[in-house]
Amino acid sequence: MRILIYVFCLVFGFVPVADAAGPFVFTAIPDQDESRLRARFDKIADYLARALEAEVKYIPVKSYTAAVTAFRNNEVQLAWFGGLSGVRARGLVPGSEAIAQGYEDQFFETYFIAHESLGLSPSETFPMEIAGKTFTFGSKGSTSGRLMPEFHIRQSFGKAPDEVFERVGFSGDHSRTIALVQSGAYQVGAVNFKVWQKVLKLGTVDEAKASVIWKTPPYPDYQWTIRGDVDDAFGAGFKDRVTQALLDMKDPDLLASFPRESFVPASNEDYQPILDVGKSIGLID
Repeated sequence: MRILIYVFCLVFGFVPVADAAGPFVFTAIPDQDESRLRARFDKIADYLARALEAEVKYIPVKSYTAAVTAFRNNEVQLAWFGGLSGVRARGLVPGSEAIAQGYEDQFFETYFIAHESLGLSPSETFPMEIAGKTFTFGSKGSTSGRLMPEFHIRQSFGKAPDEVFERVGFSGDHSRTIALVQSGAYQVGAVNFKVWQKVLKLGTVDEAKASVIWKTPPYPDYQWTIRGDVDDAFGAGFKDRVTQALLDMKDPDLLASFPRESFVPASNEDYQPILDVGKSIGLID
């Protein structure tokens, strides 16, 4: 039937909705430097194009806020968000859904890292000794680099970060946070545990200069979020096809670029803890 409709449209000069919509476009929060993101997500675009038999395009953005804005304005229909940015984006676009997350994203962690000059050792309890030191978050909109570490700082000290530390900064991304702490520009920082593990494997961090001193309890984080109107734009069942393509991503090279073991189903309800924490510290209205 769909083939007959398509032929009818061609004969009488109509353009099917899926064709009229143009390419299917996605983005990702800039949690690492742009060159790494481009190499990573151009491969994902190629994979999705084959799986969906459609034109798929990845566009980079400069900030977490820009990723949310692009999603809200329908400049992108799919995004790889962090927990906080995903909650914000879905709140702005009725009907949008979290559809897949990395297996590890069900129990994500933030690592607090410190410069060797502090002489701090790994601890099972929150390191109260960091009070009065210099501290850098990642991006202002990052779940692992801002939301969760700020929550634990406020919970532990009963104060806002700028009342706890001598100086507070926002590096912009996790790779930059690691570099700033390793150099001693900041004494302590909060970083995505997957990025930390990846730079260790790459050998780009010197643990004699910067090391992990505390790990947060687990929380939900990254996920793929899709707009609620994609079926209207690209045809009935398109959302389900995108979801299945993400869940079927088995290529070790593609998964390693995240890095994730696999992708598993996700729902908006999975991220209620992020919404609750965001509201509790004033990052979400």
